[in-house]
Amino acid sequence: MVSFLNMDQPAVEIFHYKDQEQSSSLLLQLNRLRQENILTDVSLCSEHTEIPCHRNVLVSSSPYFRAMFCNNFLEKQQTKINIKGVTSNILSSVIDYVYTGLISISMEIVLPLMQAASMLQYGRLFEACSSFLQDQLNPENCLSMIRLSEIMNCNSLRDKAKEMAMRSFSDVSVSEDLCELSLPELMGYLEDDSLCAEEEQVFETLVAWIHHDPLSRRGAISDLFKKVRLRYIHPTYLFQFIANDPLIQSSTLCTELIESVRRLMFAVSTKCIGDTAVDLKPLWITPRRYSCHDMLVVVGGRKNNEQTSREALVFDENSEKWQWLAKLPVRLYKASYVALHSVLYVIGGLTTNTKHCQVSTTVYTLSLKTNQWRTAEPMLEPRFAHQSVSYLHFIFILGGLGPDKRLTASVERFNSMFNQWETMAPMPEAVLHPAVAATNQRIYVFGGEDAMQNPVRMIQVYHIARNMWSKMENRTVKNVSAPAAVLDEKIYIIGD
Repeated sequence: MVSFLNMDQPAVEIFHYKDQEQSSSLLLQLNRLRQENILTDVSLCSEHTEIPCHRNVLVSSSPYFRAMFCNNFLEKQQTKINIKGVTSNILSSVIDYVYTGLISISMEIVLPLMQAASMLQYGRLFEACSSFLQDQLNPENCLSMIRLSEIMNCNSLRDKAKEMAMRSFSDVSVSEDLCELSLPELMGYLEDDSLCAEEEQVFETLVAWIHHDPLSRRGAISDLFKKVRLRYIHPTYLFQFIANDPLIQSSTLCTELIESVRRLMFAVSTKCIGDTAVDLKPLWITPRRYSCHDMLVVVGGRKNNEQTSREALVFDENSEKWQWLAKLPVRLYKASYVALHSVLYVIGGLTTNTKHCQVSTTVYTLSLKTNQWRTAEPMLEPRFAHQSVSYLHFIFILGGLGPDKRLTASVERFNSMFNQWETMAPMPEAVLHPAVAATNQRIYVFGGEDAMQNPVRMIQVYHIARNMWSKMENRTVKNVSAPAAVLDEKIYIIGD
């Protein structure tokens, strides 16, 4: 006699088997039974059409049918259930989906299908309709999609449509749908930090919205205008165009705001905010919006011992590709570069186009909107290897080397409002290749090297409003040719 089970031996490992095809096969068989009307015990009716079904399948697939057939409702005893508000074609598609997990969604049926999925509580089908609509989103229809999402109570569609409206606001702002927004809706967009638009575009949008229905909307100008971040508007546009707009002139609060900004820009000091007729501080400290037009631009440079390049490149974040810009008019060695109000300034430098290099006072500007180079008002002193930094509507030029190749401590300031250069107080110590950053009404100059190429262990601070310098020795400062950046009121010095 052979023993097949020996209790003295240790138990073998348990094998957990899962049939991957069982669930799909079972669903397939249930659908076949439904199509052949075998064991069906209820019919769903719509528009004189009856669809035989199995109660247990409906109950298992939807909380709606579970509540209908598992509680003491009248439908529990009925063999025919009338589904109101759902056409026979849509109901048939939903039942096919319940039994097969498959459904074809098109623009012709997506809305009634979504409504049916919501009513009958098929959550995944509802989200499938939402995903389909999200794929159809574009700047022309995203505002309509937001309204639709609110009617359908669909958060996923609303969030995606709102994201597109914010990201593509320049395109959205010219659509008819924007003019149909209510005042609270428009205010919600204009005060959002994530709105992707320049402030000039924000102003033009609110003006267009008011002109769409001027009789009822003119009174909203002061509330809307406070959502425009005046600090980031080019002064010429602000004081020549916006200030002279009839809508703005019709509002005392708007004209007071512009006058307060004018005084603040002339004073270059936040201390005068408290003296203004309106409380400008909350409006003044609002952050710059995120903008799709933010760009990374590379100009010039040298490779090995080749000539200085005239080429300019811009990096497009959307396509993640570099694109060519118009070439710089001349070859420049050790010019300085700074951006102000969507304009790139290339200042001074050593011209290398001729046999004899010349130290330049020329200022070239590249409009990133038109991709055209122009010349601006030249500096007061020729220089190269200098530093430049922008603050408000000013560009500051610090130090560098003059025509005699000697290190200079001189400082110039360009006022973009009046297109003028002026001489400012010189740096206490002339340095070459320091890290420079501007924040909180001050310019900070970290380290650098002296005329003998020795590191300067010092921080020099320029108070913009007072036109005064101070300096402090700091043994931890030892940087040369290190860029500096300001993020969240902190200065970061990167490498050297």
